[in-house]
Amino acid sequence: MTFSIAAFEPGSASWGVAVASKFLAVGAAVPWGRAGAGAVATQAMANLSYGPDGLDLLAGNVPAAAVVERLTTADADRDHRQLGVVDAGGRAATFTGAACLDWAGGVAGDGFAVQGNILVGPRVVEAVVAAWQRPAAGAPLARRLVGALAAGDAAGGDRRGRQSAALRVWKAGAAYGGVLDMAVDLRVDDHHDPVGELVRLLGLHELYFGSPDPARLLPLEGELAGQVAASLERLGYPTGQGERLAEALEAWAGTENFEERLVPGKLDPVVWEQLQRQSR
Repeated sequence: MTFSIAAFEPGSASWGVAVASKFLAVGAAVPWGRAGAGAVATQAMANLSYGPDGLDLLAGNVPAAAVVERLTTADADRDHRQLGVVDAGGRAATFTGAACLDWAGGVAGDGFAVQGNILVGPRVVEAVVAAWQRPAAGAPLARRLVGALAAGDAAGGDRRGRQSAALRVWKAGAAYGGVLDMAVDLRVDDHHDPVGELVRLLGLHELYFGSPDPARLLPLEGELAGQVAASLERLGYPTGQGERLAEALEAWAGTENFEERLVPGKLDPVVWEQLQRQSR
């Protein structure tokens, strides 16, 4: 009823799971992860305890293949389960029980595990793997995972149709405000095009919470400072003839949810574009 990819990106020390299914709110069941430990996808007749139990094993440095073996060996209903695991070092393993509904199967490789059941055929898993292995050209893990999921969806996905999709990415200190480790947590619980909607939501997530590119930051001074002050004034954020520019910009950004993109003394072009758009 589901296809998913669990993966590790060593460059950013991130782990993630992307999943789609003809199942209500699949994101509430399949994807599990923990920064520094790994990621788990539990599906088919999902045993949700595979998530937290698998992560505890991974946190204890148990390799992915051994995690799969321990979880499934202890489960009397393992023939109905499907599982993908990626550990802290990027080792991966996948399991498909003999009683999973056709088509069901999976592929594990360096840094990824892809699995699916009740699919239109093996081409879905093959498409996800091929998309994942394509040169990434610096794309973040979240974008790569959604791209791989979209490839599986385009290949036919779940043979019963579409309903939900989800994306979760874990990285140390990457949550909003830098306190927790959840970098991305997006769910489409019930939609006619869940993967397409997930792509749209990821775009919004990148807009609001993406990190400013240091190479593109603009000095907030001179003519630009005057333009920013004028824009803020038009929107009702007084700058005191520019003396309270930083304070006014912070107030506007906090109201519009761009506070994660603020850099003292600088201006993110993404923020400037949004400010201009609103103040026209």
